[in-house]
Amino acid sequence: MDDVTSCELISDPETRRALQLDTLSAILPMERRDRLAELLTDDDVETLKHLAREGIGENSLRALASDLAYLEAWAQAATGAPLPWPAPAALALKFVAHHLWDPAKRETDPHHGMPAEVAADLRDASILRSDGPHAPSTVKRRLANWATLHRWKGLEGPFHAPGLRAAIRLAVRASGRPRRRKSKRAITRDVLDRLLATCRSDRLADTRDLAILLLAFASGGRRRSEVARLRVEQISDEPAVPLDPKDPQSLTLPCLALQLGRTKTGAADDAGRVLLVGPPVVALREWLERADITTGPVFRAIDRWEAVEDRALTPQSINLIVKRRCTMAGLEAREFSAHGLRSGYLTEAARQGVALPEAMQQSQHRSVQQAASYYNEAERAHGRAARLALDAGPTNSARPNHKVAVAAG
Repeated sequence: MDDVTSCELISDPETRRALQLDTLSAILPMERRDRLAELLTDDDVETLKHLAREGIGENSLRALASDLAYLEAWAQAATGAPLPWPAPAALALKFVAHHLWDPAKRETDPHHGMPAEVAADLRDASILRSDGPHAPSTVKRRLANWATLHRWKGLEGPFHAPGLRAAIRLAVRASGRPRRRKSKRAITRDVLDRLLATCRSDRLADTRDLAILLLAFASGGRRRSEVARLRVEQISDEPAVPLDPKDPQSLTLPCLALQLGRTKTGAADDAGRVLLVGPPVVALREWLERADITTGPVFRAIDRWEAVEDRALTPQSINLIVKRRCTMAGLEAREFSAHGLRSGYLTEAARQGVALPEAMQQSQHRSVQQAASYYNEAERAHGRAARLALDAGPTNSARPNHKVAVAAG
């Protein structure tokens, strides 16, 4: 008797769903298996299994599962019924109204926002932790995943309706919560140099972390998930390139190509190919040689005896490595994350005068608006508009210090 048949013979639906979720144990956080089995429906579990078979990215599937569980719990608390498919527009609008609201309005109108009984039910179930309105980015992500699940089920949802889009725009404005960056500070070249300086010993971990930092930055600011799942089979040698492209007789630099495969914004068969030139190539080759890695995951865990393990580092491990290096460099780790390498690459490209299309080809950004925001921020910081008050000051004695700072900068 196969596993599917044995699962179907189990009468308790939660136990049956828990056993079915075991097939996704390599992807979903199985410490939450029983909780997911309680919140999700049989159809939800089948949808997640279908998505896994279709090859959707592991991070995307985890986010979908988590958001789907939240939506099911919220729908039950708010309407007394499971999440309907397809969702009516009124339910999507109710979700926005329950999660994006004006705190000032709530003080005079207790019915504004999420009803107290709905919030209480979600808190009792350890689903809701926030007392105020949700972050707009969280609400938008859950709506986007809700829409994605509709598409995978072959259903038409209400998520592109003008009324819903207008409601989201107005609700975000009313919530008053500023958008939080994934990394408070960008890891630009000056910061990167300080992190690299902490990797100068002969320890194997230093060799690995040096390669991680250089590869992640120089390859266009790769996401931590892309760095974690990089495999040797995705790397290919390229002809050496001249140090000075205008001088064919100049010294040459080593070059490698990375075939990124599936990324957050691209499928596995997209032309996600980026180049590494110079020091990142040297660092990567040294790590692979010292760790004796010829196939499989590139970046792996190292035990206390400096034995390289077979398992790949997780995306969270990449983030912790960045934070640990920041601490070692005397920086405030709370202000940085692995995503700072991505934002830092584009910020540095803007500072160095690299054309936006060229930088986007390396970073693999698909949204010109998103990529251009880093360019605009760099230009504003270095432009004249933000510096009109440099010579102003409350006293004459303050002015020389301003001039010294300008000269030093």
